[in-house]
Amino acid sequence: MSVLPELAQDFLDACKRQGVLAATAESCTGGQIIALLTDIPGASSMIDCGFVTYSNESKQKMLGVKAETLEANGAVSAETAREMGEGALKKSRAEIALAVTGVAGPDGGSEEKPVGLVWFAIARKGHPTRVEKRQFEDGGRDHIRSETVRTALVMGISALS
Repeated sequence: MSVLPELAQDFLDACKRQGVLAATAESCTGGQIIALLTDIPGASSMIDCGFVTYSNESKQKMLGVKAETLEANGAVSAETAREMGEGALKKSRAEIALAVTGVAGPDGGSEEKPVGLVWFAIARKGHPTRVEKRQFEDGGRDHIRSETVRTALVMGISALS
């Protein structure tokens, strides 16, 4: 049984306690975080929006990620995750944003950015943006995406506690 719905509820409860709206900026998860959150009745009082920015172009247009950042560091990088999270705050009414960008596989990995590498950013108004890297075992695309969703929610809960 997945703990993801329980974590999603815990994140929404933390948002409610803090009186903040949340947003997501997702690449490798393709909207799974925002879908999980909005599956919960009453989520509309804690969620503003979700940005699914799979391509570099959408990261630039929707979130304001700089072309120079993408050229210098790539889509899967600390810098891109940070700009995604901060861009989600700027382009929404949210006060906290969960951002994820990574290599879910089975293709797309390289020696320096292997399958399972994910960068996370938790951007919060009035707080420094927290960026973290995880290297998940390559247990398949579904496993990597599920672990990414779980980690983003845990990081969001931690940021609000």
